[in-house]
Amino acid sequence: MKNDFLSEMETRGFLNQCTDLKKLKEITQNNAIAAYIGFDCTASSLHVGSLLQIMILRLLQKHGHRPIVLLGGGTTLIGDPSGKDSTRKILNKKEIKKNIIGIKKIFNKLLFTKNKKTKPIYVDNFSWLGGLKYIDFLRDIGKHFTINKMLTFDSVKLRLEREQSLSYMEFNYMILQAFDFYQLFKKHNCILQLGGSDQWGNIINGVELVRRVLKKEVYGLTTPLITLSSGVKMGKTEKGAVWLDKNLFSAYEYWQFWRNTDDQDVKKFLRYFTEINENDLSDLVENEKDVNHLKRILANEATKILHGEKSALESEKTANETFKKGGVGKNLPEFNISKSKLEKGINIIDLLYSNKIVSSKSEARRAIKGRGIKINNEIILNEKEMISTNNIKEDIIKISHGKKKHYLIKVN
Repeated sequence: MKNDFLSEMETRGFLNQCTDLKKLKEITQNNAIAAYIGFDCTASSLHVGSLLQIMILRLLQKHGHRPIVLLGGGTTLIGDPSGKDSTRKILNKKEIKKNIIGIKKIFNKLLFTKNKKTKPIYVDNFSWLGGLKYIDFLRDIGKHFTINKMLTFDSVKLRLEREQSLSYMEFNYMILQAFDFYQLFKKHNCILQLGGSDQWGNIINGVELVRRVLKKEVYGLTTPLITLSSGVKMGKTEKGAVWLDKNLFSAYEYWQFWRNTDDQDVKKFLRYFTEINENDLSDLVENEKDVNHLKRILANEATKILHGEKSALESEKTANETFKKGGVGKNLPEFNISKSKLEKGINIIDLLYSNKIVSSKSEARRAIKGRGIKINNEIILNEKEMISTNNIKEDIIKISHGKKKHYLIKVN
């Protein structure tokens, strides 16, 4: 039954709001549908903050539906104001095109591409937004939107309440996103738009535009926004974003990110970010008392989905060798430093900061003062310590920041 898609959405906690859940269940019960999620192309990779949406696209495929991945080559030129305190950096078309290539590689790893009926459709909305005639667009599409209603949506209202700048360019974003839904319905019979809860207003606009212009019913569904138990937005660390591209964030770092999940988040994340079936999952979260065992399962399953089972197992093995045996695992994050540079000596503070092991030199000093920095498993006590060729062991230097963060410097 195709309807299992919505049932599993609800069971896993993916479902937040829906424009007409009862009607959508009736449609999906016996029909395969096309549904889309839009992704901005502001970087060459997506990060973990987008992973829930990708998991839902995988779920669509699992239940026989077809996902449409809308890559915002057009809307990224504008910038989505939803959840933002200020205007995003404006990218040019060449930068966005390059980002789209990188993002598609991520999707081709995470989505299933062999089944002709469910393989993803990739669409760049610049194909229709780039050629818009402004006067015609205002007359034919703009007339369906009222300023009164647009001012009530959170993406606009919150910025205005905080007296933060909102450009006219950004204000138009919701109309362009609604136009995307309109175009996808016409071109691909797409009847469902999915997105985070901060997209609800934009999704509603698209549903209403299709209804008014084409006299057809389409649907919108949102997922909950994920924040960690600490209140921090999902996907951010002190080192920056948790990228889905292994060249920006290694498989081992990715495994460690999930392994370091807060105790209060691990059961929820097992539902969100793994594909363990519900019966096994319920038994696991109800009966497993060792939270660290749950975290390892989460790390292994999440890493397997993105990087493959081999990388997941190698990452676990590296962690075991590094933490339990005090050794040097093979898959730790690596940095390269020339031997000639080491011969001159590098101050430990500069070494930590320049390789982004810490976010600031003051953080490096605090870590040293707190006995939290080790070189080759030996505690560094002096912030003036010079790291040199004397620290090389078998062509590498191991750096540890606290108990869980370990790095290798390869000498070349």
